[in-house]
Amino acid sequence: MDNFVRNKLTEWGFCNLIERFEDKGIDKESLLCLEDHHIDSLIPKLGQRAKFTKRLKLLKEDSKTNCQEAEDVSNAGPSTSASSEKGNRALDLDGELQPPSKRQKPGFIGSNSEEIILSCGKSIMSQVHGRLHLDEHTKLNDFLKSKIRGLETDKRELIGVFGRSGAGKSSLINAVIEEFNLLPSGDFKACTSVMIKVEANMLNFKYEAEIEFILKEDWKDELWCLYNNVGDDHEIEDKLTALYGEEWRNKPPLENLLDSKYFKEIPEFLMDKKKFLTSESGAELSAKLLKYTISESIDEAEKRWYWPLVKCVTVRVPKNPLLQHVTLVDLPGNGDCNRSRNEMWKEFVGSCSTVWIVTDINRAASEDDAWEILESACSLIGNGGQCQQIHFICTKSEYSEKFDELSRDAVRGHIFKRNMKAKDEVQKKFNTLNNVKKHFNDGCFKVFTVSSKLFRKEKQSKPSVLQLDETEIPQLQKFLQNLNDCHSETLNFVSGAYGILSLMQGARSRDTADSKTEVCLRLEEKLQQEFQKIAETMKKTYKDFEECLIDGVRNSESSCEETLHRFLYPRQKGSGFHKTLSSVVERSGVHKRTKGKPINLNMKLSSKLTDSIDEIFRNTFPNEGKPFSEVINAFSLDTEKLIEKYKAVELQMIFLKIEEERIKTRLTKIIRDRKKTIYSSLTEMIEDTMQDGYKKAAKFRGKHKLKSMRETLKTHLHDSKKTMFKNAKRIMLQYLQMLMEEILETLMESLNEAIELSLKTDDHIIPGLLKEGSSCRLNLIKVKHVLIFPGLNHCNQVIIYFYL
Repeated sequence: MDNFVRNKLTEWGFCNLIERFEDKGIDKESLLCLEDHHIDSLIPKLGQRAKFTKRLKLLKEDSKTNCQEAEDVSNAGPSTSASSEKGNRALDLDGELQPPSKRQKPGFIGSNSEEIILSCGKSIMSQVHGRLHLDEHTKLNDFLKSKIRGLETDKRELIGVFGRSGAGKSSLINAVIEEFNLLPSGDFKACTSVMIKVEANMLNFKYEAEIEFILKEDWKDELWCLYNNVGDDHEIEDKLTALYGEEWRNKPPLENLLDSKYFKEIPEFLMDKKKFLTSESGAELSAKLLKYTISESIDEAEKRWYWPLVKCVTVRVPKNPLLQHVTLVDLPGNGDCNRSRNEMWKEFVGSCSTVWIVTDINRAASEDDAWEILESACSLIGNGGQCQQIHFICTKSEYSEKFDELSRDAVRGHIFKRNMKAKDEVQKKFNTLNNVKKHFNDGCFKVFTVSSKLFRKEKQSKPSVLQLDETEIPQLQKFLQNLNDCHSETLNFVSGAYGILSLMQGARSRDTADSKTEVCLRLEEKLQQEFQKIAETMKKTYKDFEECLIDGVRNSESSCEETLHRFLYPRQKGSGFHKTLSSVVERSGVHKRTKGKPINLNMKLSSKLTDSIDEIFRNTFPNEGKPFSEVINAFSLDTEKLIEKYKAVELQMIFLKIEEERIKTRLTKIIRDRKKTIYSSLTEMIEDTMQDGYKKAAKFRGKHKLKSMRETLKTHLHDSKKTMFKNAKRIMLQYLQMLMEEILETLMESLNEAIELSLKTDDHIIPGLLKEGSSCRLNLIKVKHVLIFPGLNHCNQVIIYFYL
């Protein structure tokens, strides 16, 4: 085995295969010659084999291009051999980047330049990791390998796109990413229960789709509910007719509907596997996806639709820069009655950093569906999620019957006037939604009036009444681009590598023992001081939460029976409510309606509890900034000041500063994940306590079923209320305490380890990398960060070590 193969396996995350490939004598040439049957024998596990095959295919396709790019980068840098120091140079003696004569002037703003830098950086670090892997195991060695493995992160921003069928969601997404034939629209009626993710395919130039089905057992349970008429009549008919045609109306035995003959085209469903589709164009892929994502079509040739079995479809668009670090998700407004689909829906909704509410401009302010979606999901995207911005997008701004006989200028005037009126009305409507606004800061809500149709015309150079910018699609594109710019994979990778390599270079120093001892003492003292500040803030926060929850428990206990009574005896009379309540008790207190807000009895009963902590929760865990922002942002080991006094350990201090920032970033992610669990724990505890009541109520049949269900729920709540709300309070405070302990533990342990390995380790050099007489050496190349990454504020220079 040569270094190329070892480095590739490391880069691809297959370190466990290095020994096997070495035993088989796989070098660079034989790696590129591997066929499927060779790979089958080398990698027995299917999942790992599939990932390896995909990466190897890409490597083969791009090997010539990559070699040329690597050569360009190499030629652009300074020569590192004694015989070629007068060759092509990209750096002067002060480390400033100089413009080579035969290549593009470097600004490194374009995606191609970033790809080259990132590819080069990954190659360098994979070689360093490979050499460390060959050396003896030491604490420092293992620490460095762990840090290198942690360099690659794929942080993605999730944008949830909500709106009723026909509001123009698909056309909007197609226009924004400029793939006008990707998602079905127009003559097709989209299925409102299938979630569709749209993201970039950065590995090749294919259009790909990944279809994830619900479990066979889940479909069996859902069939039982459908067969027993639990739920909305329209939903029942839609689902059964889509999959079984008219056969289900004869009420065959339930087992017959699970016969494999109905699933010949989707054997993956029966095997609990995903289905993969690949195409050369977006239009071709869209055609293949129709039977999985839409419920109606003018094409009568399609007799069977599989959307009732689909949980999620992931569509990948080749090399789309707007989607590099952003995923658009077309989401149902109110979740789903299917358990696995609903869990995924809640996970997606809670992870959205931005929400797009899409509706027709003609009914923007009065459209019940759009506002009901926002109101029902506000707690999931607000305190229970991480949404920072809500964009209310009014579509089809180009059309009105009044425009048919008007001149072009008159039409433009009417469009602008109507757009301004719509924006004003929508903003006024939002200002009245206090239950929504309490979850968000001021300025989070923006209104757009877009025309996907006219944007497409302008892009295709066809006559249009609006200019490109006036369609407001470019504003949404700019928003996506800004999200991508905030998550530069290249910046994150290079800055992390800079810290690691600073530590490695600092480990070479032999005459810094006195400085290390003194600096170490100062750092440990500072760490303890900062630790105490955070601990004291958390102690106060815990007490504040406890006081709010005490009020919430008292209010809940005094009002819960009245809340239940209002729910059990609504204005709705007759069999309509009978079916609604049946659905509620069958589905753990939640009823999803085809139209209108979902009914969630658990949220009604827990509302006094959540109301009591909403304000302090938003202030403690803001979606717009870092959680515990003041105290965690203020945390610092003051390494810059130490550098001024102790130049001998400057490289170690650079590493510690970068490590400090990376730990803060990791803590922010931990807090944002845990806060969702903390907030939802109140309603979940109520749901758990009410389960026995729901199960008893669901067993009733016959003439007095409605009365029996009501009495059972009232009795259960009366018997449980003295403990149910106190238990919910206790569980929330436990989760909060666990989070605080995890924050303090992560901070202390991670920084203590970093300080120890930077300043206390006996490994003065990195074995193997700097052996005397070795032909390998490290050449330090400094690239001024201002030229590459404006805004990189944690260091003055990005340092890349080219492994030669």
